[in-house]
Amino acid sequence: MLGDTFQDGWESAKGIFLVSGHYAFIAWFFFSTMFFLIWLYHHNLFTKVIPTRFNRQRREVCFMPDGATEPLFVPWESLSAWVVQAQGATQYGVIRQYGMGMGFEHEGELVRVEFQCGSVQLAISNWEAVRGYMEYELHDLSTLQDPLGLQEPGDPPHEGLHTFRNARAGLHRRLRDKEVGRIYAFFWYVYHVMTLWTLPNHLVEWEIKRIAKVGRRALPPAMQAWSEPLPPEQWAKPSSELLRLSAKVKALIKRYPRKPITEVYAEVYRSER
Repeated sequence: MLGDTFQDGWESAKGIFLVSGHYAFIAWFFFSTMFFLIWLYHHNLFTKVIPTRFNRQRREVCFMPDGATEPLFVPWESLSAWVVQAQGATQYGVIRQYGMGMGFEHEGELVRVEFQCGSVQLAISNWEAVRGYMEYELHDLSTLQDPLGLQEPGDPPHEGLHTFRNARAGLHRRLRDKEVGRIYAFFWYVYHVMTLWTLPNHLVEWEIKRIAKVGRRALPPAMQAWSEPLPPEQWAKPSSELLRLSAKVKALIKRYPRKPITEVYAEVYRSER
């Protein structure tokens, strides 16, 4: 009787697997096709879209709006930046979305560039990276990247196989120095095995090579000339008002180092009223 029960259960499980497997394959094919088309669309934008460029020697930002034939140059200190947060309720729960944008008003219209972010903190960090670069507080990519030592001198700026190798070498070093234990190292390997080991890194390397092969849209002559370096004596200087406000921000950060940067800026602007 026990054998009959097991056989019935096995047949039922097999039937469920065969029925659900058919629909699972259809769903997999549909979503894979959809994601591939989305990826292909965004990949082709490299040949159609000219990204916003920042020139800290001139203290200007260059925008190339859709449909425009000539770029627009705007002073850095006249640029507006914002972080947005939206949420809505669905049948699956509350969904939150975050984004960061920057732009300026041109002939009565707002020229802007916006993109999604994973969190408010990440959106603010994106802006802080741009601001730090334009104000000569950040000079290279290593200053912006995380402190985990994933980029070694001479490595390309993008993530790839070198990122994985550096992470593994860092793990072994921390293990030798007894900063982490064997259990931590074991689950580090388990996590990377579950995320297909170096396959994501290989895909990044392949995508970088494909972008280089496809090429990017050529810059207009005006933007090329604008992007040329200037001699130091011709570099633009920050305004006295910006220097004064920056000094207030730095003093407040030094006084309250754990205070959120948004509250620091808000307090400085309140004091100006």
